[in-house]
Amino acid sequence: MRGGRITSEEKSAISTYVGAGIAVVLAVVGVYFFFLTQKEKKETTTFDPNRPVPSDTVLKSRLKAEEYDVVRGNGSQTPFQNEFWNSEKTGIYVDVITGEPLFASVDKFDGHVGLPTFTKPISKDRVIEVADNTNEMQRTQVRAKRSNARLGHVFPDPQSPTGQRYVVYSAAFHFVPVDQMKDRGYEAYLPVVEKK
Repeated sequence: MRGGRITSEEKSAISTYVGAGIAVVLAVVGVYFFFLTQKEKKETTTFDPNRPVPSDTVLKSRLKAEEYDVVRGNGSQTPFQNEFWNSEKTGIYVDVITGEPLFASVDKFDGHVGLPTFTKPISKDRVIEVADNTNEMQRTQVRAKRSNARLGHVFPDPQSPTGQRYVVYSAAFHFVPVDQMKDRGYEAYLPVVEKK
């Protein structure tokens, strides 16, 4: 710098330093968001029984509008126009909120109602039944015990091996195919889907 003026070489050096600084900041921000995205992906695609239940604020941003409406707003779905009503794939149906395994494909059957229908949950300890007197009907609602997600209803069914049929909403679940169960933390449930 001669006489208080910046030379072109000094301008070039300053520009290089500023550019490098901006590049470093952008790289750090990019890495931060990458890890944040990976953490959220892991929370939504893998199972950890010790992971806390997300708040409703988090759920509103994470779930599709229809999923949130079903599990938290007591919404419903149109029969024969939902994702899993006629699916015959092998795997497990997990709580859309926590990823907890709730139903297995081996217990699924065509209930002729246009919604996924099961003879039983994977474990009765994972669901709760509560009276539902909405729409001037007396029914029994089924909810996930841990997340309190509304799943659907349970009805007596003399044709079912368990004497019951669980009619649930596709929007309350994510499906984990048998070939992904091990990688996504559901290895302990492989015998459940391979039992028949």
